[in-house]
Amino acid sequence: MIIRVALVLALAAPPFTIQDAAGQLACPVAVPARTTCGLLVVPERRDAPGKTIRVGYAVRASMAKNRRPDPVVYMSGGPGSASMQLTGFLSQLFPDRDVVTIEQRGSRYSEPSLGCPETAQALLGQLREPVADVAAAAVRCRDRLRAQGVDLRGYQTKEIAADVVALRKKLGYPSWNLFGVSYSTRVMLAAAAADPQGVRSVVLDSFLPEQVGWYDDFDANLAATMARLGVRDRFEAVVARLNAAPARVETVDPLLGRRFTARMTGDDVATIMAEALQDSEVTALAPAMVTALAEGRDELLRPLADAVGEGLVSHEFGLYHAVQCQDEVPFNKSTTKSRLFTINGDKAVCDAWKLPASTPANATTKAPVYVLAGQYDPTTPARTAEPAARALPNARFEEFPGTSHAVFLANACARRKIAEFVATPTAASPASGPCLDAPAPVPDLHVTAAPYQISRSPWLAAPFALYALASLIQLLSGALKGRSLAAFGGLTGVAFTGLVAQSVAALATTNETALAVGIPAMAALYTWIAAGSTVLTVAALRHDRRWPQIAVAILSAGFLVWWCTWCL
Repeated sequence: MIIRVALVLALAAPPFTIQDAAGQLACPVAVPARTTCGLLVVPERRDAPGKTIRVGYAVRASMAKNRRPDPVVYMSGGPGSASMQLTGFLSQLFPDRDVVTIEQRGSRYSEPSLGCPETAQALLGQLREPVADVAAAAVRCRDRLRAQGVDLRGYQTKEIAADVVALRKKLGYPSWNLFGVSYSTRVMLAAAAADPQGVRSVVLDSFLPEQVGWYDDFDANLAATMARLGVRDRFEAVVARLNAAPARVETVDPLLGRRFTARMTGDDVATIMAEALQDSEVTALAPAMVTALAEGRDELLRPLADAVGEGLVSHEFGLYHAVQCQDEVPFNKSTTKSRLFTINGDKAVCDAWKLPASTPANATTKAPVYVLAGQYDPTTPARTAEPAARALPNARFEEFPGTSHAVFLANACARRKIAEFVATPTAASPASGPCLDAPAPVPDLHVTAAPYQISRSPWLAAPFALYALASLIQLLSGALKGRSLAAFGGLTGVAFTGLVAQSVAALATTNETALAVGIPAMAALYTWIAAGSTVLTVAALRHDRRWPQIAVAILSAGFLVWWCTWCL
């Protein structure tokens, strides 16, 4: 349930410090002006009071003249994902309300923070030979946390929801609007049930109902998403091919900072795709990526391998597994081994930790609820979210086309509808109609690993930059000296580099992730312009055989070879 999305952050002021009971605190991330940060002191276990822990939060005060009295309180998913970094983004969405972002207990900006690099390293080790022992790593993490005085039984959904209620009371708001995404939809629904008088409305984006067996459904959800994208058969063919002959892929261990060669089976690719497809930009690219992999273009596995490591450092694994082992794994029926190594890893951790199963909350609320789902969501699909929404007394449900997980981050229309709902949650239906501004489609791509490799090692773009500079110098020199062939050779070279740069920049603006798959097909068609520049440059040698023109001709020809063989 790791949310891997590109977080769009607002322009923020430097961290703002406040005086708290614990002393002078600074916001741990960049936040907008008029934001204060603090730590909420709560019992680690409310059923066994004594030890206390601290939960991070941020409050951004609205500066609007028509400021509303009831704020929006937001929590990210995960479990274990951070929330504060979205304070500015949410303040733009709700300019007339205070915005409160609350961390989960045990997450990065709470104390203690339940990082678990041991299990993160072991999960990444599923791509190595020999495969790492996840259970042994989990025991090492558990023992270390216990030695620090951490009682993992206190890190579960019921306690996290109680923290939300406690924060409202501490801040003194008579009521507020709850906003959860993915895992935190469970938290916010539980908080609404525990604090009915303090809740005005509830937004559940990518709803994860308590009654759904997430592990039992995950393989089927992935297959359903691939079917919706129209590539299920091709994807299964890729999985079968790589299971029979695993690929070797160079990647980097983010925890150790070392390069290693990953061994990627088809099941490994399925695991990584199941996580990556939570990003709407990735779902837009999935047909092109799967088709290319089906054609044997295994160079596209490098971005997938890199994504594993990046995902493993995006949240706190100790908290993640504490919640999963108490609130999720015990309530799934499946006992067979999954083809997805993340699911097998979670089960191995839970078997090692032996935490008691929590008591199902069966939470509900009479407050108005808005449930959002993405068409291509492989984690919390509309198939399970919609019936759970219908079971709530006062809920409305909406599925957003062209979108995956965490709808509000990817879909501007969804953001408008969320703001509209919070403004008038008791309205019988939304004032605006269906979303007409669907996410911009990705243009046809020419599959190549070159742009992704350049993004990781910018110096690899040196030939392109050198060619652009040489073409510009040739254009100016030829024009000033009246040498038309040289001038036109330089002009076509400048035109080629400018057109390619413009098309790549436009693609990055539309869907930056697309550059992990290739470049716009139109950019590849511009190759004839580069070829024409080389022909003109070589032809100019008939009239100018001095070393500058010879050097430009050699560079132009060399660039054309580099472009056609390495880039394309």
